[in-house]
Amino acid sequence: MTSVSPDARRIWHGVRLPLAVVLLLVLTGTLLVLFQGEQTTGALEPDSYEPGGSRALATLLEREGVEIITVRTAAEADDVAGKATVLITQPAYVPKRTFTELRRIASDVVLVQPSPGTVDEVLPGVRVAGELETETRRPDCQAKDPVAAGSATMGGLKYSATQPRAVECYGGSYLEVPGPQGTVSVLGAPAPLTNEWLANEGNAALAMRLLGKNDRLVWYLPTPADPFLENEKKPLSELIPAGWSYAALQAGVAVVLLALWRSRRLGPVVTEPIPVVVRAAEATEGRARLYRKAKAASHAGETLREAARARLRPLLGLTRDAEPAALVESVAVRTGRAPAEIGALLYGDPPADDAALVRLADGLDVVEREVERS
Repeated sequence: MTSVSPDARRIWHGVRLPLAVVLLLVLTGTLLVLFQGEQTTGALEPDSYEPGGSRALATLLEREGVEIITVRTAAEADDVAGKATVLITQPAYVPKRTFTELRRIASDVVLVQPSPGTVDEVLPGVRVAGELETETRRPDCQAKDPVAAGSATMGGLKYSATQPRAVECYGGSYLEVPGPQGTVSVLGAPAPLTNEWLANEGNAALAMRLLGKNDRLVWYLPTPADPFLENEKKPLSELIPAGWSYAALQAGVAVVLLALWRSRRLGPVVTEPIPVVVRAAEATEGRARLYRKAKAASHAGETLREAARARLRPLLGLTRDAEPAALVESVAVRTGRAPAEIGALLYGDPPADDAALVRLADGLDVVEREVERS
């Protein structure tokens, strides 16, 4: 008999081609990584080819003769910002003193999406007035650079200024604030500077006009690791507005009062599955002891009455939602007792003590037996 099961040779002939393709792909990828070297990543990085990077813009500026100096600390920015355009990609990490110095020595400053706290601190008279969807927008202003660039991909934060010479464009997502040395331009979104959006609409024209005004561009990429920020850190108490401290005190008093109020009340009964089987007699005895310890004769009496009423209704052919009067009348007819006596037994006042509870239990037991025998 000839075996039809595949042997090692047949298996090798079947898998060698796919295996060779996989090895070739792995080898090619490894070589590309080794020869390509380390890649710069990060938002608005001038050497990053990622969608959020700015390598395309940096290349265009260098072709126009603009010298790009990349710095990451406040000290480096101060050293090279004289008579240059300064682009600040993360204004939140720039100390106020550094920003003031940059405005004094730089020709122009461009801020990318400064937060409400940042504009309050470094740009008096400017505030964040809301948010806008990032989309193609027309300048709708008389500022020279936006008018020359035309429509651009703008949005993000919306700014407004009370300064008479400040100009708002692109629905407020672009703001020009003139100063003694140069202009501070505020972008509400980084889209016009990124690789992903640079070729759309007038983004490249707007970015080139903002950043290419001078022969040198200081590309400032602030980071929280800047040693200069260690001296600028503020204690948490100084970062909390005065009104919040008073509100926190009120909230604390309210929490204490709520805790005192709720501590006087019993919460709902918590049920949980019993890990072992407990005999009914033991469970009944245990519950009875709890009722006795809590002196809850009235609650125990109502529990006995409700159980008796639930057993009597089917014996009398009544539904679960039968009226008390109907139940009392039916029991009275079956037992021959007065309706008033049955009503007091099934719906009367709660027992005041243990003795009254025992009498109630005996009476209910007797009535149930009479109904069953009738």
